[in-house]
Amino acid sequence: MSSSEPQDAATTSEVSKKAAKKEAAKLEKLRRRQELAAATAAASNLSVEDDPFAANYGDVPLVELQSKTPVDVNEWTRVEALDDSLANRPVLIRGRTQTIRPVGKKMAFLVIRENGFTVQCLVQAQPDSVSPQMVKFAAALSRESVVDVEGVVSIPAAPIKGATQQVEIQVKKLFCVSRAVPTLPINLEDAARSDVEIEKAIQAGEQLVRVNQDTRLNFRVLDLRTPANQGIFRIQSQVGNVFRQFLLAENFVEIHTPKLIAGSSEGGAAVFRLDYKGHPACLAQSPQLHKQMSICGDFGRVFEIGPVFRAEDSFTHRHLCEFTGLDVEMEIKKHYFEVMDVVDRLFVAMFDSLNQNCKKDLEAVANQYPFEPLKYLRNTLRLTYEEGIQMLKEVGVEIEPFGDLNTEAERKLGQLVLEKYGTEFYILHRYPLAIRPFYTMPCYDNPEYSNSFDVFIRGEEIISGAQRVHIPEFLEQRAQACGIEVKTISTYIDSFRYGAPPHGGFGVGLERVVMLFCGLNNIRKTSLYPRDPQRIAP
Repeated sequence: MSSSEPQDAATTSEVSKKAAKKEAAKLEKLRRRQELAAATAAASNLSVEDDPFAANYGDVPLVELQSKTPVDVNEWTRVEALDDSLANRPVLIRGRTQTIRPVGKKMAFLVIRENGFTVQCLVQAQPDSVSPQMVKFAAALSRESVVDVEGVVSIPAAPIKGATQQVEIQVKKLFCVSRAVPTLPINLEDAARSDVEIEKAIQAGEQLVRVNQDTRLNFRVLDLRTPANQGIFRIQSQVGNVFRQFLLAENFVEIHTPKLIAGSSEGGAAVFRLDYKGHPACLAQSPQLHKQMSICGDFGRVFEIGPVFRAEDSFTHRHLCEFTGLDVEMEIKKHYFEVMDVVDRLFVAMFDSLNQNCKKDLEAVANQYPFEPLKYLRNTLRLTYEEGIQMLKEVGVEIEPFGDLNTEAERKLGQLVLEKYGTEFYILHRYPLAIRPFYTMPCYDNPEYSNSFDVFIRGEEIISGAQRVHIPEFLEQRAQACGIEVKTISTYIDSFRYGAPPHGGFGVGLERVVMLFCGLNNIRKTSLYPRDPQRIAP
């Protein structure tokens, strides 16, 4: 056998896969055409002319959409609220046409979706209200169009498998508020399909369309409509809500800091530098400097939820360069453990809230991206950096005593912690000073270590925190030692000259929390509109 034969076989295999993918795409297009043709044929030879019920359906004229007439929005019922308590009652709903299934000339089924909840609607010709022309209009609607449906709630004899709500609406009126294009760039049914389902189909000799991540992001508005994405970003909303409400209850003050600053907030290469009217400037890597200045401003405890920027993400290969920071700063009386105490209580409360209040959203995510629920303790495990290194050494992973843990080592340590302590959420503290930012306070007993900590979920970092240096002369020394021009942060350092209490804080990556809590494999899945070196739109 020649050395080129394996390569030729691999090439042939790759060509076969591409051919199969193209064939699947062709079949999907054909299916859509046949579906549209069936709808058109089912309603052929019908005209709106001379239809006594023409006022019960149609496209809403533009003038009616220009805020022409104030109405009571309570006239509309949310799809989520449709249940058997509304049996035999008239309702008005608004939603998207998720599926359209004509059955002959006088009947069509619509599945209407609103914010992830769906209901089946029956449009059936009736001598006193619904004409065959109206059925034709319903059958010819395009998927994802926005419609108003008016009808009567009924209880079906058998469970409805294709909708979340177990009632049916007998349609009396149907109006299209906004038509989607006839052929969508991605099919939501394909975008909502799990890899498990695709692999099972392949094993059965079938070919299903797989929508890749870049295609999803190119048509993000459509991709966001899938059940999993609806779940992901509702979970993310809950994370932010718990974060805010917990800290407000702990007497923290919410602040909003500038994102354009004169000097680097953390140093290093991960800085977006720019020219600001002839002066060097950069986008804030974190609100760190202004959080500390606010403590000097006598607020005592502050937090912020807002965008932060990095030219690269050293914690993941995904190169996310803009994300959402959840940041906290607080006075401490004696020890940086006071900050860790807040982390402990905050995140246990957050995880409890997600598990209790986001069950349907977590289920929607798990249906497409299967994952095991996060394991965590009521009192969060704390290990010193040296203890973590020792655990790694015991299984043959060598780490420099004063070096940083790489991603592989962090994941391995997470696995060891899970096996030994039964938790996937823990705190590692007392890091080497050399790998921490310039404003980190060294340990009292060994200046090679620092009063700092990182927090991990499933073996990946979500939080970095520490006690800060609040002595201005010492802060200048630390900045110079870390290669930061002191003059670029002079106002920050000067703020400590007017009396500054000991303090500490931490920063959390919102997208990372959601990604790891839900066991996802790509941070772009939890970024609403990702920004990275290759993407600045949509």
